Amino acid sequence: MQVDISITCDDWLTDLPDAAAIATRVADRVEAGVRSLPAAAEVSLLLCDDGTGRRLNRQWRARDAATNVLSFPAADADDLAAGVPVGDRPLLLGDVVLAHGVVRREAAAQGKPLADHFSHLLVHGLLHLLGFDHETDNDAAVMEPLEIDILAGLGIADPYAGSMTASPQQTV
Repeated sequence: MQVDISITCDDWLTDLPDAAAIATRVADRVEAGVRSLPAAAEVSLLLCDDGTGRRLNRQWRARDAATNVLSFPAADADDLAAGVPVGDRPLLLGDVVLAHGVVRREAAAQGKPLADHFSHLLVHGLLHLLGFDHETDNDAAVMEPLEIDILAGLGIADPYAGSMTASPQQTV
């Protein structure tokens, strides 16, 4: 999976200078952990500030607050099932947006390294692009173990262990 990264908030570069390398490793683990991933797939990752995250959340979800991760799928279930790129271009899976301040505050509040929380939210967002969800208990029973397995492959502990919350809040 190819990840095209745009960093519009310098705080990402200060607090997580290896964000691009981490994103590539995460995408590789997601690709290895999801059997149905199209052979040639591309994702756009936006690392932004809370203001941008809030505007996008308000515009697309009618929620006037910054959020940790947003996912905007571009491929539908048929595209994903076919796994066929368009011409010589990879299949665009969609966009994932991470808001720096929210992610940093959550990591600190949860006592987690920023890189680990970033990785978890990116795995979560990428799985949403691939059609996974957690809206029902049955959906969560499929998605969350997959997240845990992918994160374990990155050396990151189960983010749900000891948590009352099932999935990252306010994700799309």
